[in-house]
Amino acid sequence: MGRITIIIAAVAGCIVAGAADYPSADITNGAVRAKVWLPDPENGYYRATRFDWAGVIGSLEFRGNNYFAPWKEGHDPKDHEAVSGPVEEFLTDEAWAGAKPGDNVLKIGVGIIRKPEAAKYEFFKTYDIVNPGKWAVKTAPDQVEFTQTVADDASGYGYEYHKTVRLAKDAPNLILEHTLKNSGARAIDTRVYDHNFFVIDDQPSGPDFTVRFAFPLTPIDPNLKGIAQVRGDEVAYLRVLKPDEWVETRLSGFYDTPKDYNIRIENSKVGAGVRITADQPLVDINFWSPRTAVCPEPLIKFHIEPGAEAKWRITYHFYTLPLTRRD
Repeated sequence: MGRITIIIAAVAGCIVAGAADYPSADITNGAVRAKVWLPDPENGYYRATRFDWAGVIGSLEFRGNNYFAPWKEGHDPKDHEAVSGPVEEFLTDEAWAGAKPGDNVLKIGVGIIRKPEAAKYEFFKTYDIVNPGKWAVKTAPDQVEFTQTVADDASGYGYEYHKTVRLAKDAPNLILEHTLKNSGARAIDTRVYDHNFFVIDDQPSGPDFTVRFAFPLTPIDPNLKGIAQVRGDEVAYLRVLKPDEWVETRLSGFYDTPKDYNIRIENSKVGAGVRITADQPLVDINFWSPRTAVCPEPLIKFHIEPGAEAKWRITYHFYTLPLTRRD
């Protein structure tokens, strides 16, 4: 792996070592508390090549409920899915398709990776990072700011990626603010999705969960296995998943408007809810759920010419609801 420079500045905040000495920052707005893992090529909690290294959230607590936690047993920082929180993956299909084996390929939030002999990008593989760029991290009591700068003459790609993980001052909201500037010679075409690994109080995926969207759903290539089904604007669980089970389906029915980027996940047993909204229209949605996590995966896309930039915001609003009575 190429050399990486990380600059971390603590501004009226606190950076601490997490489990296994993974670098992290704790943030709060009084109502919400969260632990954010920090990017580090040697000691970071996540060092694989699928997800953006910025903004991996280890835990988030609101009114006695915890929304994010590790969703699988064991932890290997080089594992593509050994991650937690509303992590994001940037897909650059055109860059990958146009590259030859051995070429450098853009992977935003990671840097520049090398394309091996295999022609198709496979998210479950961890590729060689040939140019991770430079990371700068700045913390405050209620937010963490990340900046990654990458320039790669071999591929012609370059970018400055700025992401702020912020807790609102006047509401129980987690806000993800992004700016992606194209500093290279080639246009950037990317789709990005939040995987949203919700692990709410370690409750198993099942009928206590409700996953509701802002429009009537049309399932595409469903693989729900009789465990869940699509009902109107909801994905409903019919029973609790077993440890080795998972369900998945792509979803359609949305319009080209940010209003349809509106998803609610609630658990009636523990009385926890979250609503996800954004200022960009959807281009696709995948829903995936093992026993240990509930994962609506909304995708958006950008075309960014050299010298131009894209900005977007995603908001998570946390709330409580009446508990389901258990006799």
